Amino acid sequence: MRKLPGLLAGGVVAAAMTAAGGASADETNLPSIDGVTLQTRAEAPEGHPLTEIISGFEFRTKETQALELDDFNNPGFLMVELGEEAWSTVEGTAGKSCESCHGDASESMRGVRAAMPKWNEAAGRPFTLENQINACRTEQMGADAWKWESDAMLGMTAYIGLQSRGMPVKVDMESGEMRTWWEKGKELYYTRFGQLDMACANCHESNYGNYIRADLLSQGQSNGFPTYRLKWQKMGSLHRRFKGCMDNIRAKAFKRGSDEFVALEAYLAWRGQGLSVETPAVRN
Repeated sequence: MRKLPGLLAGGVVAAAMTAAGGASADETNLPSIDGVTLQTRAEAPEGHPLTEIISGFEFRTKETQALELDDFNNPGFLMVELGEEAWSTVEGTAGKSCESCHGDASESMRGVRAAMPKWNEAAGRPFTLENQINACRTEQMGADAWKWESDAMLGMTAYIGLQSRGMPVKVDMESGEMRTWWEKGKELYYTRFGQLDMACANCHESNYGNYIRADLLSQGQSNGFPTYRLKWQKMGSLHRRFKGCMDNIRAKAFKRGSDEFVALEAYLAWRGQGLSVETPAVRN
């Protein structure tokens, strides 16, 4: 790994942010989209291993940031539009659409993305946004479940996520057995996997702000997902990113939607509490 000038291990300083094209530690002006302010830095919650949490937005180049801050040019909005269309499309044996039950998404879905994953009492487990969408489709609409990485699912999660843009991530860790799942996610975050014998923490806690090859490591926050990634040339889910990381360290990846990835998603949401939802974010 190649260290940036002025960078302390495990922390980002102004020199690193300037090199990345993002905001420096001294800047007070926060980015905004159509008047919605994005909190890209936040004080870490009690018990957090870091003193400050920083969105991946700040680790990206100015050009990439500009794409996210312009809804007209943000390539993720192609999927948002797909989700918006699906919201009012009737499907299934019940003759319903999402709109039939939830009405105007800008009102009913506001804050939903910011609070996910959320404990589902009936299922006895945390539900990600994808889990909740498919539960609605199969149980309320009588429609087929969508595949995790399908365009239909990505479009809907992007559209619902957009309704929370600018709101702080805040996950309820006291409901049901969320703490147990949080602990499982934490254990996974610090567990070394694969031939490279690496854990999430090796990159995103101990070395964020450092370069690994040509990529500047971020804190690995989840507040922008689903995200349009330039490397993918399309939008992808958080669990796709998890799988990609495991593939990179030559580990056998868990499946999208697996208990392991759901637990890891819950833990990451806690790690990023206070950062704004940026859906649909744009990353490298």
